[in-house]
Amino acid sequence: MELVNPGIGLIFWTGIIFALLLVILSKFAWKPINNMISKRNQSIEDALNQADLAREEMKKLQADNEKIFAEARVERDKILSEAREIKEQIVGQAKDEAQSEVDKIKKAATQEIKAQKTAAMEEIKNQVLDLSVLVAEKVIRKELEATPEQEQLIDNLLKDVKLN
Repeated sequence: MELVNPGIGLIFWTGIIFALLLVILSKFAWKPINNMISKRNQSIEDALNQADLAREEMKKLQADNEKIFAEARVERDKILSEAREIKEQIVGQAKDEAQSEVDKIKKAATQEIKAQKTAAMEEIKNQVLDLSVLVAEKVIRKELEATPEQEQLIDNLLKDVKLN
């Protein structure tokens, strides 16, 4: 029961040991422990500040990225519209060139047809003339059977023909 009811000596010596322990701890342990706790608090606070700065920087970078993406979309749309315009110009030029080529071919074909038609007409005329001469020759041969009247007609015709 002595432990339950401490005596004055025990309380005295316990108080002296406790005071001595406080002095030793305050001289040798509390300052380094407090310094370490302060440093740790400071490093945590610095880390939190760095995290806030990094968060702010990320927000800025994200805003910059969105701005760059928007500019890229605008540039892409501009390039696509220019490409469409160039395509339409090229298609238009190709159509114009094709139409002019078609017109040239039509004109050449028309001229060729006219030339062939003229040649065919000339050939038909020549054949008609040849046939007419042939028919006339046969008719004249039949009628010219060495009669004196026909001999006189031939002589008159030969006189009228002048040879150069």
